[in-house]
Amino acid sequence: MHVIQAIETRRAVKHYDPNHTMSQEEIDKIMALALLSPTAFNIQNWRFVVVKSPVLRGKIRSVAWDQAQVTDASLFVILCADLNSWQKEPKRYWQNAPAEVQDLILPAIDVYYRDKPQVQRDEAMRSCGLAAQTLMLAAKSMGYESCPMDGFDFAEVGKLIKLPADHVIAMFVAIGKGIKEPWPRGGQIPASEAVIIDSF
Repeated sequence: MHVIQAIETRRAVKHYDPNHTMSQEEIDKIMALALLSPTAFNIQNWRFVVVKSPVLRGKIRSVAWDQAQVTDASLFVILCADLNSWQKEPKRYWQNAPAEVQDLILPAIDVYYRDKPQVQRDEAMRSCGLAAQTLMLAAKSMGYESCPMDGFDFAEVGKLIKLPADHVIAMFVAIGKGIKEPWPRGGQIPASEAVIIDSF
């Protein structure tokens, strides 16, 4: 599927065939594409928790407003981010770059993030948002539907997945075979309102 078509036809689908199983090859492909999502300074701060356990999915569903897609989707991903990835061996993020690039970028990473918890969190959310869109467009291009989700108890989900203290949860993405058409698009605001040239 052409990327434009994937963007135009992607919808948040809530109802999935609970009996459909994605092949490991399909899952590996979608996750490999997600790993190509952009991050500031290439710090790759996203972490993808692929929840396979039916028991764990059931527990997550119980703290996610009982939303069926948590248990029924073929692939269920919790997008998290490591708030301290910027300082965890940052040289590895630029190991293939020339020395002069490393000498420029590595100190800049430290200056940008150190002692700036809000910046660290903001970048985490941006990175996970970009990765979520990559997951959803990849799924659509492979014939699957998807749904981004934030209707859940973040603290309880964190406990269930044993989230490290220096990580945050951004959202869920459910992917699978849709069994019910989504509602018509609710309505798009006009470009004249959403697209601003130069300044407000």
